[in-house]
Amino acid sequence: MPKQYFYLLMALIMPVAIFAQSSPAAPMNLPKDAPVNVSIADAKSGNLLSNEIVVFKSRANGTEFQGLSDSTGKFTVRLPNGTKYDIYILGFHDSTSYNVLDIPALKDNQYYKNPFNVDIQFEAPKSFVLDNCTFETGKATLQPEAYKVVDELVEYLKRKEDEKIEVGGHTDNVGKPEANMILSTNRANTVRTYLLTKGIAPERVTFKGYGITVPIAENDTAEGRALNRRTEVKIIE
Repeated sequence: MPKQYFYLLMALIMPVAIFAQSSPAAPMNLPKDAPVNVSIADAKSGNLLSNEIVVFKSRANGTEFQGLSDSTGKFTVRLPNGTKYDIYILGFHDSTSYNVLDIPALKDNQYYKNPFNVDIQFEAPKSFVLDNCTFETGKATLQPEAYKVVDELVEYLKRKEDEKIEVGGHTDNVGKPEANMILSTNRANTVRTYLLTKGIAPERVTFKGYGITVPIAENDTAEGRALNRRTEVKIIE
Protein backbone atom coordinates (compact mmCIF):
# COMPACT_ATOMS: atom_id res chain seq x y z
CA MET A 1 0.00 0.00 0.00
CA PRO A 2 1.40 3.43 -0.84
CA LYS A 3 2.53 5.50 2.09
CA GLN A 4 -0.22 7.52 3.65
CA TYR A 5 0.68 11.15 4.26
CA PHE A 6 -0.57 12.79 7.41
CA TYR A 7 -0.19 16.38 8.53
CA LEU A 8 0.03 16.57 12.29
CA LEU A 9 -0.29 19.34 14.80
CA MET A 10 0.16 17.75 18.16
CA ALA A 11 0.13 19.27 21.63
CA LEU A 12 1.38 17.02 24.39
CA ILE A 13 0.81 18.63 27.75
CA MET A 14 2.79 16.80 30.41
CA PRO A 15 0.73 15.98 33.48
CA VAL A 16 2.28 16.65 36.85
CA ALA A 17 3.39 13.62 38.84
CA ILE A 18 1.89 14.17 42.29
CA PHE A 19 3.15 12.60 45.49
CA ALA A 20 0.32 11.10 47.50
CA GLN A 21 0.16 12.13 51.12
CA SER A 22 1.54 9.64 53.60
CA SER A 23 -1.16 10.19 56.20
CA PRO A 24 -3.87 7.53 56.76
CA ALA A 25 -6.34 9.80 54.91
CA ALA A 26 -4.28 9.70 51.72
CA PRO A 27 -6.01 8.20 48.65
CA MET A 28 -5.43 4.48 48.35
CA ASN A 29 -5.00 2.33 45.23
CA LEU A 30 -4.56 5.31 42.94
CA PRO A 31 -4.39 4.32 39.25
CA LYS A 32 -0.89 4.12 37.81
CA ASP A 33 -2.00 4.43 34.21
CA ALA A 34 -2.16 7.83 32.55
CA PRO A 35 -5.36 9.46 31.30
CA VAL A 36 -5.00 10.73 27.72
CA ASN A 37 -7.53 13.09 26.15
CA VAL A 38 -7.46 12.94 22.34
CA SER A 39 -9.05 15.24 19.78
CA ILE A 40 -8.78 14.86 16.03
CA ALA A 41 -9.60 17.34 13.26
CA ASP A 42 -9.17 17.77 9.51
CA ALA A 43 -5.95 19.64 8.76
CA LYS A 44 -7.49 21.76 6.01
CA SER A 45 -10.97 22.59 7.22
CA GLY A 46 -10.42 22.27 10.95
CA ASN A 47 -13.61 20.22 11.21
CA LEU A 48 -13.66 17.72 14.04
CA LEU A 49 -13.64 14.14 12.78
CA SER A 50 -15.86 11.40 14.14
CA ASN A 51 -15.41 7.64 13.82
CA GLU A 52 -11.63 7.88 13.52
CA ILE A 53 -9.61 5.17 15.24
CA VAL A 54 -6.38 6.28 16.89
CA VAL A 55 -3.97 3.56 18.00
CA PHE A 56 -1.30 3.87 20.69
CA LYS A 57 1.27 1.07 20.37
CA SER A 58 3.66 0.49 23.26
CA ARG A 59 7.33 0.38 22.34
CA ALA A 60 7.95 -1.69 25.46
CA ASN A 61 5.87 -4.74 24.59
CA GLY A 62 3.86 -3.97 21.44
CA THR A 63 0.53 -3.77 23.26
CA GLU A 64 -2.00 -1.64 21.41
CA PHE A 65 -4.66 0.63 22.87
CA GLN A 66 -7.36 2.12 20.67
CA GLY A 67 -9.93 4.86 20.86
CA LEU A 68 -12.77 5.86 18.53
CA SER A 69 -13.55 9.54 18.19
CA ASP A 70 -17.13 10.52 18.96
CA SER A 71 -19.35 13.11 17.28
CA THR A 72 -17.21 15.87 18.81
CA GLY A 73 -13.98 14.35 17.45
CA LYS A 74 -12.79 13.34 20.90
CA PHE A 75 -12.21 10.36 23.17
CA THR A 76 -10.27 9.45 26.32
CA VAL A 77 -8.01 6.46 26.84
CA ARG A 78 -5.83 5.31 29.75
CA LEU A 79 -2.28 4.11 29.04
CA PRO A 80 0.22 2.33 31.30
CA ASN A 81 3.09 4.55 32.34
CA GLY A 82 6.79 4.05 31.81
CA THR A 83 6.93 3.67 28.03
CA LYS A 84 6.69 5.47 24.72
CA TYR A 85 3.76 4.96 22.38
CA ASP A 86 3.78 5.18 18.60
CA ILE A 87 0.61 6.93 17.46
CA TYR A 88 -1.28 5.73 14.41
CA ILE A 89 -4.45 6.77 12.69
CA LEU A 90 -6.13 3.65 11.38
CA GLY A 91 -7.05 4.59 7.83
CA PHE A 92 -7.73 1.30 6.11
CA HIS A 93 -5.79 -1.88 6.77
CA ASP A 94 -2.44 -0.25 7.40
CA SER A 95 -1.25 2.98 8.93
CA THR A 96 2.09 4.71 9.33
CA SER A 97 3.41 5.78 12.71
CA TYR A 98 4.00 9.49 12.58
CA ASN A 99 4.50 10.65 16.16
CA VAL A 100 5.34 9.41 19.63
CA LEU A 101 3.80 9.97 23.06
CA ASP A 102 6.17 9.54 26.00
CA ILE A 103 4.57 8.65 29.34
CA PRO A 104 7.34 8.66 31.98
CA ALA A 105 7.47 6.04 34.70
CA LEU A 106 6.05 6.87 38.13
CA LYS A 107 7.51 6.01 41.49
CA ASP A 108 5.49 4.03 44.01
CA ASN A 109 4.09 7.11 45.75
CA GLN A 110 3.23 9.07 42.61
CA TYR A 111 0.20 9.32 40.37
CA TYR A 112 -0.97 11.53 37.50
CA LYS A 113 -3.17 14.40 38.62
CA ASN A 114 -3.86 15.85 35.15
CA PRO A 115 -4.33 14.11 31.78
CA PHE A 116 -2.10 14.21 28.73
CA ASN A 117 -3.75 16.13 25.89
CA VAL A 118 -3.13 14.94 22.34
CA ASP A 119 -4.53 17.20 19.61
CA ILE A 120 -4.20 15.76 16.12
CA GLN A 121 -4.82 17.43 12.78
CA PHE A 122 -4.35 15.33 9.67
CA GLU A 123 -5.28 15.09 6.05
CA ALA A 124 -6.75 11.71 5.26
CA PRO A 125 -5.60 10.00 2.05
CA LYS A 126 -8.04 10.23 -0.83
CA SER A 127 -7.02 6.92 -2.37
CA PHE A 128 -5.30 3.68 -1.42
CA VAL A 129 -4.32 0.43 -3.07
CA LEU A 130 -5.79 -2.86 -1.88
CA ASP A 131 -2.53 -4.70 -1.30
CA ASN A 132 -2.77 -8.45 -1.98
CA CYS A 133 -6.12 -8.09 -3.72
CA THR A 134 -5.07 -10.69 -6.27
CA PHE A 135 -6.99 -12.39 -9.07
CA GLU A 136 -6.54 -15.56 -11.04
CA THR A 137 -4.33 -14.94 -14.06
CA GLY A 138 -6.32 -13.41 -16.90
CA LYS A 139 -9.57 -13.65 -14.94
CA ALA A 140 -11.75 -11.52 -12.66
CA THR A 141 -11.91 -14.22 -9.98
CA LEU A 142 -10.51 -13.30 -6.57
CA GLN A 143 -7.85 -15.62 -5.21
CA PRO A 144 -8.44 -16.96 -1.66
CA GLU A 145 -5.85 -14.66 -0.06
CA ALA A 146 -7.61 -11.60 -1.49
CA TYR A 147 -10.69 -11.97 0.69
CA LYS A 148 -8.86 -10.84 3.81
CA VAL A 149 -8.07 -7.40 2.42
CA VAL A 150 -11.51 -6.99 0.84
CA ASP A 151 -13.11 -7.90 4.17
CA GLU A 152 -10.98 -5.20 5.77
CA LEU A 153 -12.41 -2.76 3.23
CA VAL A 154 -15.90 -3.88 4.25
CA GLU A 155 -15.15 -3.08 7.89
CA TYR A 156 -13.67 0.27 6.93
CA LEU A 157 -16.79 1.22 4.96
CA LYS A 158 -19.06 0.15 7.80
CA ARG A 159 -17.16 2.44 10.14
CA LYS A 160 -16.97 5.33 7.66
CA GLU A 161 -20.61 5.10 6.72
CA ASP A 162 -20.72 8.57 5.19
CA GLU A 163 -18.05 7.82 2.56
CA LYS A 164 -18.59 6.83 -1.05
CA ILE A 165 -15.86 5.16 -3.06
CA GLU A 166 -14.80 4.17 -6.55
CA VAL A 167 -13.14 0.80 -7.03
CA GLY A 168 -10.65 1.09 -9.88
CA GLY A 169 -9.07 -1.82 -11.73
CA HIS A 170 -5.60 -1.46 -13.31
CA THR A 171 -3.39 -3.77 -15.35
CA ASP A 172 0.13 -3.89 -16.71
CA ASN A 173 0.83 -3.59 -20.45
CA VAL A 174 0.97 -7.31 -21.21
CA GLY A 175 -1.69 -8.20 -23.77
CA LYS A 176 -3.94 -6.08 -25.93
CA PRO A 177 -5.10 -2.76 -24.46
CA GLU A 178 -8.72 -3.50 -25.26
CA ALA A 179 -8.61 -6.83 -23.44
CA ASN A 180 -6.87 -5.24 -20.46
CA MET A 181 -9.55 -2.58 -20.25
CA ILE A 182 -12.28 -5.23 -20.12
CA LEU A 183 -10.33 -7.31 -17.60
CA SER A 184 -9.70 -4.35 -15.29
CA THR A 185 -13.37 -3.35 -15.45
CA ASN A 186 -14.52 -6.87 -14.60
CA ARG A 187 -12.07 -7.10 -11.70
CA ALA A 188 -13.23 -3.80 -10.25
CA ASN A 189 -16.83 -4.98 -10.56
CA THR A 190 -15.95 -8.22 -8.78
CA VAL A 191 -14.74 -6.26 -5.77
CA ARG A 192 -17.81 -4.02 -5.82
CA THR A 193 -20.14 -7.01 -6.03
CA TYR A 194 -18.43 -8.61 -3.04
CA LEU A 195 -18.83 -5.41 -1.00
CA LEU A 196 -22.54 -5.38 -1.78
CA THR A 197 -22.94 -8.97 -0.63
CA LYS A 198 -21.48 -7.87 2.72
CA GLY A 199 -24.12 -5.20 3.21
CA ILE A 200 -22.52 -2.10 1.71
CA ALA A 201 -25.18 0.03 0.02
CA PRO A 202 -24.94 -0.02 -3.82
CA GLU A 203 -25.08 3.77 -4.08
CA ARG A 204 -21.88 4.02 -2.04
CA VAL A 205 -19.70 2.04 -4.46
CA THR A 206 -18.96 2.64 -8.13
CA PHE A 207 -16.40 0.82 -10.25
CA LYS A 208 -14.24 1.60 -13.25
CA GLY A 209 -11.63 -0.14 -15.34
CA TYR A 210 -8.53 1.80 -16.34
CA GLY A 211 -6.59 -0.94 -18.09
CA ILE A 212 -3.03 0.19 -18.83
CA THR A 213 -3.81 3.91 -18.91
CA VAL A 214 -2.71 4.90 -15.36
CA PRO A 215 0.57 3.12 -14.57
CA ILE A 216 2.38 3.94 -11.33
CA ALA A 217 5.64 2.24 -12.37
CA GLU A 218 7.55 1.32 -15.50
CA ASN A 219 6.28 -1.78 -17.30
CA ASP A 220 9.74 -2.90 -18.42
CA THR A 221 10.43 -4.90 -15.22
CA ALA A 222 8.51 -7.64 -13.42
CA GLU A 223 8.43 -5.50 -10.29
CA GLY A 224 6.98 -2.53 -12.15
CA ARG A 225 4.33 -4.63 -13.85
CA ALA A 226 3.35 -6.11 -10.46
CA LEU A 227 2.81 -2.60 -9.06
CA ASN A 228 0.68 -1.64 -12.05
CA ARG A 229 -1.58 -4.66 -11.61
CA ARG A 230 -3.63 -3.29 -8.76
CA THR A 231 -7.06 -2.50 -7.37
CA GLU A 232 -7.27 1.07 -6.12
CA VAL A 233 -9.94 2.69 -3.97
CA LYS A 234 -10.74 6.41 -4.31
CA ILE A 235 -12.76 8.35 -1.77
CA ILE A 236 -15.18 10.33 -3.90
CA GLU A 237 -17.43 11.82 -1.20
